[in-house]
Formats: sequence, C-alpha cells, structure tokens
Amino acid sequence: MLTDAQKEALVDLARRAVVATVTRSAPPSFAVPVPEASGVFVTIKHRGELRGCLGTLQCDRGLAGEVVRCAADAATEDPRFPPVSADELPELAVEVSVLGPLEPIDPRAPGAIVIGRHGLVAERGVRRGLLLPQVATEWGWTVEQFLRQTCLKAGLEPDAWQRDARMSRFEAEVIGD
Repeated sequence: MLTDAQKEALVDLARRAVVATVTRSAPPSFAVPVPEASGVFVTIKHRGELRGCLGTLQCDRGLAGEVVRCAADAATEDPRFPPVSADELPELAVEVSVLGPLEPIDPRAPGAIVIGRHGLVAERGVRRGLLLPQVATEWGWTVEQFLRQTCLKAGLEPDAWQRDARMSRFEAEVIGD
C-alpha cells in the first residue's frame, strides 16, 4: 500500500507532530503524496512502554493531516496518561498504523480473525472500541481473549461479542521507528 519513502515520511511526520505539540511550536508540513486510508492510529512508546495511542476510523483531513492530528492527540489527549513532557522526547518511539477498510464479521466463524493480521472493532449503540492487530500479538492473546479485550475497550461486557455486539475486522500497515 505505501512505498518505503511514504512510510518513512509518515513516521517522521508523526514524530515532528509530537515534538511540535509538546514544545508548542507550529505543526509540521507534509510534502510527500500518500494514498487515502480508512483510518490511522499513532502509538507513542517511552522506553518500550505505551505512552499514548489515539486514532480515527475516518481520514477526513487526508492521511497526512490525520497523522498530524492523531500524533498530537496521542501525546496530549490519551486519557490513560498525562501529557508527554519535553524531557521524554529523546526516548520516544513512534508507530503509525494505516488502517484498511472495516469488514463486518461473524466472530464465531472459523478463520474470521487471524492474530497478528487483523485488528478488531466492537460496537453496540454509541459504544465502540478498537484494538490494533499488533496488540493481540504483543500480549500473546488467543482469538477469544482478543474478542473479549476489544469488547472491554468499547465499555461492553467481555462476552458481548457472543451476543449483540457488532464485530468488524481490519488489516493495518504498521510502520515505526
């Protein structure tokens, strides 16, 4: 989906957006053309530990614009963490996950979810939760654990995937430094 130059440019853009946000300087510009995407998430880690991760399922500003916005939000708006400080900047790693389209699935169907390949979205009413493909791999989850954790992320019961939650999968191109 993305060329090596586009991948490198998107990660650099995300990193520059984090720095600009933390140092309260002008947001970065982007000159390399990139294709459209269904969504994007930016993950920030400090010394290998999650420090922030936010994204969108709609690239209304185009992929580059959403990378800038999501990187800034991951650094300052993730409710699980305090805002990133300037002291942390030298030790941050940035990862950009470019999402493909959502596909509704029957989570009970054999092969509907492949760990490491698919991310998941659980939805019911106004509640929605998303976990990226790499999360299940990093935690060593089974398919059922991945389904349960995605439901919990949506604020649903862990077994909502077996009842009335709408489940979707997606693939993502994950790039980082």
